[in-house]
Amino acid sequence: MLQLLLSSPSAFVLYTLALLIAITIHEFSHAFVADYLGDPTPRIQGRISLNPLVHLDTVGTLFLVLVGFGWGKPVMFDPFNLKNPRKDSALIALAGPVSNIILAVTLGIILRIMILLNYTALVSILSLFITPIIYLNIILAVFNLLPIYPLDGFNFVAGIIPEDKYREWIELKRYGFVFLIMLIIPFGKYSLLDIIMRPIINITISWLIPSFASL
Repeated sequence: MLQLLLSSPSAFVLYTLALLIAITIHEFSHAFVADYLGDPTPRIQGRISLNPLVHLDTVGTLFLVLVGFGWGKPVMFDPFNLKNPRKDSALIALAGPVSNIILAVTLGIILRIMILLNYTALVSILSLFITPIIYLNIILAVFNLLPIYPLDGFNFVAGIIPEDKYREWIELKRYGFVFLIMLIIPFGKYSLLDIIMRPIINITISWLIPSFASL
């Protein structure tokens, strides 16, 4: 992101806004579903809001700007307030990535409808704003669905695996950051994270962003 700021300030602004939208939708959805399922903790903490400022983590935002990789402020909830703690916790975890996917798919459909209606000039303008939002929402969703602590995928799996496997799965928490570091550190040209995520993201983006709009 910092390199983008130096090379293209306008693109940096667009991608920064797209990141704010992706993170805000993601964290808001966690908070909304937790509240809907019976836990008032996110509401008490002011997290059921589309104000990006309540969802930004200082260190995570700094990392986003400097290296293009960061995080939002995690939504806290009390599983003891939920009717089905494990199942409901899985739904809360899944809400963030799913909301990013829904937003990306919706925007992709809008672009395609405009192309079908032959709104060529409008598509050219809107794609400048919509394409980064689609792209970053898909990246955020795919990354968070990885079953590694503290990502949402880990908590989702914890909520759906058989009871006799639950304790063994939770024990993997202690190794979560080690696994993440191993994925992020590049070995040669690409990191393991690139190798895992890039094909999924490329295929998904090719479905969502019409080739005309991505030019």
